[in-house]
Amino acid sequence: MDRRRHEVAASLTPFERACIEHGWERPADFLQAFEVTAQVIGSAVTLTDRQYRRWRSPSPPAPRARAWRVLYAMFGVCPTELGFPGPPPGATVRGALPFPHGGTNVDRRAFLADSLGAAAATGLPPPGSELTPPGRGGAVGTTHLFELRDGLRSLYQFDDAYGGASVRSLAVRHLRRVRRVINTSRFPDTIGRQLQLLAGETAEHVAWLSYDADDQDAARRYWGEALATATMLRDAGLETLVLASLSLQANHEGRPRDGLDFARAAQDRAKGLGSPVLQSLIASREARALSLLQDGPAARSRLADSMRLIDRQDRGRPAPDWAVFHGHAELDYAHGLMFTEIGHYPAAVQFMRAALAHQDRTYGRNRALYRLTLARALIDAGEVDEGSAFAVESIEYVEEVESTRVMNRLAEVTGRLRSVDTVSARDAAEKLSEYAHSREAAA
Repeated sequence: MDRRRHEVAASLTPFERACIEHGWERPADFLQAFEVTAQVIGSAVTLTDRQYRRWRSPSPPAPRARAWRVLYAMFGVCPTELGFPGPPPGATVRGALPFPHGGTNVDRRAFLADSLGAAAATGLPPPGSELTPPGRGGAVGTTHLFELRDGLRSLYQFDDAYGGASVRSLAVRHLRRVRRVINTSRFPDTIGRQLQLLAGETAEHVAWLSYDADDQDAARRYWGEALATATMLRDAGLETLVLASLSLQANHEGRPRDGLDFARAAQDRAKGLGSPVLQSLIASREARALSLLQDGPAARSRLADSMRLIDRQDRGRPAPDWAVFHGHAELDYAHGLMFTEIGHYPAAVQFMRAALAHQDRTYGRNRALYRLTLARALIDAGEVDEGSAFAVESIEYVEEVESTRVMNRLAEVTGRLRSVDTVSARDAAEKLSEYAHSREAAA
């Protein structure tokens, strides 16, 4: 019997062991404790039984910022010690008071004071702080440059996991910090060029985050700043990035001819950079524009080129940091979108399933977006019952991200379901609407 107990204990995840230690062995007990803790600390967040079960898995998804705070309050330790990836942007990690087990006397303001603790934990200074002080006379060297670049890298990781809405304020603050260093410090020309390049790359990322938050005017403004910096520095890498991003936005806004022109301009600059992954990514955006222009044969040809390029990724230079997300999952997704545009819905379903199967769990926003897009494809293909079920199951993935694009796709799927007169579609549409309203109320 002792051996059996030892084997069972060894098979438990850190989160499961912590729940048992706190007396929350039953799901109902944990859910009740979670709800009480959330109310006490003033965190507007709910937890479903399905999401709790996913947290108990060996590779749990990253909780959203509000849920992260509740977990920290319940257990008194950073949730990374419980096996969760993270922390998410905006989550309290340092300087917060844990919620004492069995007690209710918590100072909410103290708990929520460090609203950007996650940034401090990953290399972005908290509000009001600065980088490691420059050397004598305000000189900036490579150490400060590396710190600033690490901050941008952290922003990329945050965005991949949680979406743009939670990250944009951090990125804007980081951009201001880089500009302040440029305008108030001394440095040699070599460091100055790298700082200017970093400012352009950060402005581009603020633009991308604005795009994800569906603030297209802000996105255009920041992309314009980034393109001006790229032109000034004559940096082909930054030019390629901005032009590829402008192609994405043009396609999103229903300007596929502009999207095609931007993508082709990006491809011209990318050829000299020697990265097959980068060229593959841009070719897929060309294909997207062509499919929106209803040129199916040309779109399929360009996607085939994109696939061949990704299969040759080991023969050229590695992809830049911003493009590492691109791979087989993204190309499957691009195929699914293409077949949706030309009305081949069963083929779209096939590729959307493949995209979801290939998607890395690191990319939380993309997983949520892919699931909703698959639900939409199923409904369009006439598989209404399965599409309805898949749409409802997608809610737990949407809960983990802050992305207006994802919420817009949720609204689109809800509209599709409302247009179908079946019991499953009506029930699913009601559940999606209830979730959207509750999320809006909690925002």
